[in-house]
Amino acid sequence: MDPSLVPNVVLNSGHKMPMIGYGTGVVPLPPNHELLTVFIAAIEAGYRHFDTAAYYGSEEALGQAIAQALQQGRIKSRTELFVTTKLWCTSTHPGLVVPALKKSLERLGLEYVDLYLIHFPVRLREGVKGVKYSEGDILPIDMKGVEMNVSWQQENMRKFCKEKGIHVSGWSPLGSKGSMWGSNAVIDNPILKDIAISTGKTVGQVALRWLIGKGVTPIMKSFNNERMKQNLQIFDWELSEVDLERIEEIPQHRAFQGERFITQYGPFKTMEDFWA
Repeated sequence: MDPSLVPNVVLNSGHKMPMIGYGTGVVPLPPNHELLTVFIAAIEAGYRHFDTAAYYGSEEALGQAIAQALQQGRIKSRTELFVTTKLWCTSTHPGLVVPALKKSLERLGLEYVDLYLIHFPVRLREGVKGVKYSEGDILPIDMKGVEMNVSWQQENMRKFCKEKGIHVSGWSPLGSKGSMWGSNAVIDNPILKDIAISTGKTVGQVALRWLIGKGVTPIMKSFNNERMKQNLQIFDWELSEVDLERIEEIPQHRAFQGERFITQYGPFKTMEDFWA
């Protein structure tokens, strides 16, 4: 797909970000040479927005893919890409942020990233209290890090962000089936299957189109070349009002619970504390 056919959103910084991103986090992590092949295929398919993180372990392979794509002429300039990476929770102390960013840039082999996010707004260190915010503050949320799909639609979150002028990106747009915490709630949803049949689209395309219609940038991931291409073909059609109403009827369930951040020694002792 011609990358120019993917619309951009203008962020508060004035920078343009493609309205669909390619996620690079996968467990278990394949060898670098396998990731390199996949990321090159994604660039070839038309993806220009890539999402990685120090925690994923995929920064090095993504950087190699970018370097190879430039060398082979698949892209003409680094400026054609929008690259996001993230600060892991063990480096959220003020004195550790810049060193962590420098390490990410070194692994990526890049002089800069387009967006640097806090992976989760917590610090994994015993005894550190939660940060307090006054009423009216904008929470420093990793907007890419918001789980969002037809089975977890986050209406209140979307409303809040719209009021504050914050653009929302959503991970797990297809439910992350096959991951250690994901489910088939999206891909095997009977409502989406019916809509896919009636529109002549795939279930994945319907799920991604729903997010686009809500003004959300989906961060999708597929190692299948054909599905990579299919998932880009979501910008020249829309879901009907009837279809949108049916999607609103889908039962809601958060897949990622955040158990790793719950401890009797930290600020989040229960799931309710963490998601409050």
